[in-house]
Amino acid sequence: MTTVPANRRRPYAGPAGRPTAGGPGHPPGRPRSPGWVPPQHGAWAMLLLPVLAALTVTGAHPLHLLLLGAALAGYPLSYFGLQAVKTGRLRRVRPQLVGYGLATVALATPVLVARPATLAYAPLYAALAAVNVGYARWRRDRSFVNDLAFVAQCGLLGLVVATVAEVPWTSVAGVTVVVLGYLVGTILHVKTMIRERDSVRYRWVSWTYHAVAAVAAVLWASVPVAVLFTVLLARAALLAGRRVTPKRVGLVETACALLVLAAVAL
Repeated sequence: MTTVPANRRRPYAGPAGRPTAGGPGHPPGRPRSPGWVPPQHGAWAMLLLPVLAALTVTGAHPLHLLLLGAALAGYPLSYFGLQAVKTGRLRRVRPQLVGYGLATVALATPVLVARPATLAYAPLYAALAAVNVGYARWRRDRSFVNDLAFVAQCGLLGLVVATVAEVPWTSVAGVTVVVLGYLVGTILHVKTMIRERDSVRYRWVSWTYHAVAAVAAVLWASVPVAVLFTVLLARAALLAGRRVTPKRVGLVETACALLVLAAVAL
């Protein structure tokens, strides 16, 4: 049997498919722990934004804290679960699945008991989660369609906030549409800044989407929302394809998310 020299062995590919170099005290070739915090930092903002936007309409209720906690624990639970599906290495993420699973159940159970109507959203979440599982199995988790499924899950949280507050979900439909409009646009825009920076097709898709969203906002939405989507269009047109660090891209999107909250609050 031929032995591959240590200096020619391929480093272990981490959960996202990127090589993970061994640090001090970490033997080359041995899998590094996946950690406990998902590296997709923008996902946290996507979870928080629909909840905070809906709260500007419904007002706060103590159960909303439990709902938010369940969502924040449920995201890493789904992330590590999808990594297990993608890599076939359940053992590596079992502690994370157990820990976040217990936290999610503990936080979500009081909400479900107090507001059983929230169970009506379960089939929608199950269908969207099935899309994520499928793309994880195909190792296409960076697909735009897969991202849309996650955005839809985040957007549904706004409707759940209304149900927990015992107000009609239609009361938050407007702010939820605004948030979803922003989140879909930010997925397209960020792709033109990082993974698809050299793709002319992605730039045109992003520009077209933002232009249509801006026109729709001017025609049918409030003045603050119309101004918001006009700013988002300018951001998409001026920054697409530029060589900007991911950190700066994240800072710009954080500022845009704050503008979204301000627009729906006004």
